[in-house]
Amino acid sequence: MAFEGLSEKLNGVFKRLKNKGKLNEADVKTAMREVKMALLEADVSYKVVKNFISKVSERAVGEEVLNSLTPAQQVIKIVNDELVALMGESNAKINFPNKPPCIVMMCGLQGSGKTTHSAKLAKYFKEKQNKRPLLVACDVYRPAAIDQLKIVGEKAGVPVFEMGQINPRKIVKEALKHASDHGNDLVLLDTAGRLHIDEELMKELSDIKKIAEPNEIILVVDAMTGQDAVNVAESFEETLGIDSVILTKLDSDTRGGAALSVLAVTGKPIKFVGIGEKLDEFEVFHPERMASRILGMGDMLTLIEKASENVDEEDAKRLAKKVTEKGFDLNDLLDQLKQIQKMGSIRSLLGMIPGIGNQIKDADIDEKQFVRLEAIIQSMTPRERERPNIINPNRKRRIASGSGTKVEDVNRLLKQYEQMNKMIKQISGKGKGKANKRRMMNMLGGMGGGFPGMPRSGGYHGSGMPF
Repeated sequence: MAFEGLSEKLNGVFKRLKNKGKLNEADVKTAMREVKMALLEADVSYKVVKNFISKVSERAVGEEVLNSLTPAQQVIKIVNDELVALMGESNAKINFPNKPPCIVMMCGLQGSGKTTHSAKLAKYFKEKQNKRPLLVACDVYRPAAIDQLKIVGEKAGVPVFEMGQINPRKIVKEALKHASDHGNDLVLLDTAGRLHIDEELMKELSDIKKIAEPNEIILVVDAMTGQDAVNVAESFEETLGIDSVILTKLDSDTRGGAALSVLAVTGKPIKFVGIGEKLDEFEVFHPERMASRILGMGDMLTLIEKASENVDEEDAKRLAKKVTEKGFDLNDLLDQLKQIQKMGSIRSLLGMIPGIGNQIKDADIDEKQFVRLEAIIQSMTPRERERPNIINPNRKRRIASGSGTKVEDVNRLLKQYEQMNKMIKQISGKGKGKANKRRMMNMLGGMGGGFPGMPRSGGYHGSGMPF
């Protein structure tokens, strides 16, 4: 999980500050030394750390903080503010020109995830902003690069323009004509990469830049490489000139040094982050939300957005009406489980809930558990799904055998269902009419009905999901 080590260390520092109550300058200096070590261990640039600590210390030893009723909380707020400033005050967006198309040049080293993230970006703008993107295969050197772009382009539902392994400069010229003729208002150029920055690569990229006159040059870098990612970004900025950065594999980068150093070192903002291998595992980079995650405060805004994106309001209305009038059965639970899966990995979702991230850092979260829960429900007869109370020991053994699970797993699922059903009955009993349906809709549709009974770390806790 992103920033896992840094988050744990910072929370340890702040906990010690809170335990002291009243603070003096010596307390703050000791805490800042620990924060400095935590940032350096997270692979943040030394120069960046030095400037960060200087700014935080200057504000933290002020009279307003030391004489406050809650000085530790004031220090935490200052650290939060400075983290946000370090990563960019707000989300930096791609500015589309008044006259389409918007031309985006994607560049980066081999292995950074450039091709996949070109498709992710195209899918994002197609679905979120109703754009008509065109992916252009300009990498004519790497084996199967064109085929890879075709595959991810097809998955994203975005057309791919390619002319085989000819001069990429000619490909760019023809692609721009094609986009103009076919009404594509966003053109994404997937350029070639190398294992390292060299003169030949930069000459080609510079030529493409002159031909395409891109509105945005985005550098794709692998967050897992830490300071190397920052060094690559700095080199590309100096030799080519970039406008922004996409950080990939942020979900696997437990340190987070690259995310905290890129803007300070290059002056260029991170605009998007890759948080998984799937095309949907892609987020706009919000500095204030990332700072909140680092400090263990969660990220409820992103969690709510994910829920809203994956829940169809009409489906939620129908479900709320059905549940209010006829009750909640296992078919409904199956639908809710599928909705939660659309939102991403359970570990990343739980990490967005305030106070949960640190608790689950060592937990063994089984992402495949949802698949097993679905298999159990799908092994039931239609009558058993509608009336779970008829499922006796013999039926449980048959269901377990049919789903490749154990009777204990079936029992856990039924217990989870009973907990949810009880909660739903309590809510539905609090009122009638539209207000009651709205409450039901908010609960079932707003967060995916599987969230009630969401497990704590260290066992099943009756939830049916191991954490």
